[in-house]
Amino acid sequence: MTIGIVGAGKAGCSIGKYLREQGAAIAGYFSKSRESVESAATFTGTKAFSSLGELVRKSDIIFIATPDGIIRSIWEQIAEEPIKGKIICHLSGSLSSNIFSGRERAGASGCSVHPMYAFSSKYTSYQQLNHILFTLEGDRRALELVGDVLEQTGLRFRIIDSSKKMRYHAAASMVSNMMIGLYQMSIEMLQDCGFRQEEARELVEPLVEGNIRRLLATTPQQALTGPIERNDAATVAGHLAVLTEEEQAVYRKLAKKLAELAMKKHPERDYKAVLELLQGGQCEEYSCDISAGEGEW
Repeated sequence: MTIGIVGAGKAGCSIGKYLREQGAAIAGYFSKSRESVESAATFTGTKAFSSLGELVRKSDIIFIATPDGIIRSIWEQIAEEPIKGKIICHLSGSLSSNIFSGRERAGASGCSVHPMYAFSSKYTSYQQLNHILFTLEGDRRALELVGDVLEQTGLRFRIIDSSKKMRYHAAASMVSNMMIGLYQMSIEMLQDCGFRQEEARELVEPLVEGNIRRLLATTPQQALTGPIERNDAATVAGHLAVLTEEEQAVYRKLAKKLAELAMKKHPERDYKAVLELLQGGQCEEYSCDISAGEGEW
């Protein structure tokens, strides 16, 4: 199966380079930027196509490696070509294969192929692809053929239901992008305590690195530490008392999830007081009870 790639950015270059080095047949690239497409073709040792139609005609599988906002437009242009028997894929994390509307009438099959990875470079990111997991969804034929290509080139993947694609992407955004928002909120709170931004970053760096390492090496339940895990209602009450309304909302949501983990980790402990606080209970009655915590400190 010969693969053509639409889009010559980081993802397109990386996937094309990796597949080519592993023996897959890559026809080449098409992009709106002639400079980009020639650079990608040179890097991967393939062809720089001058038109989308030419690439489609020369390819059995077409990967659309463009920004999400133009995938539909690219598909509509591809659909104007004879595509019976061809496989159309995109690399979007949030969109499903349903964006390829009318593919059945054209005799084509569609799927999405999403690498759970943040591509940082056109020219080096491909070296990491065999360490990550790809997520596929779409038509059975497309999944079988694209899955074969991935397996033959040493790439791992899982198949999910098309209806779950946006939820899948939301999960990815929460664990990556939204961690940055939480980090920034903490930095701003420390600045309000009188620390310069550089000092605040220096303060939290060991916490962030330590937690991530521990989390990736174990499980969320095992990695859990802090006042929620210790069942320390007094400290939780103190936190809530000094947070703004916006900060409280974030704190309560995350702390409830931590409390669920804590109760599984320590089924012998009664977390009723902590849960009441997180559900909107009054902080004052716990503010002086510094003995409320349990466990090591």
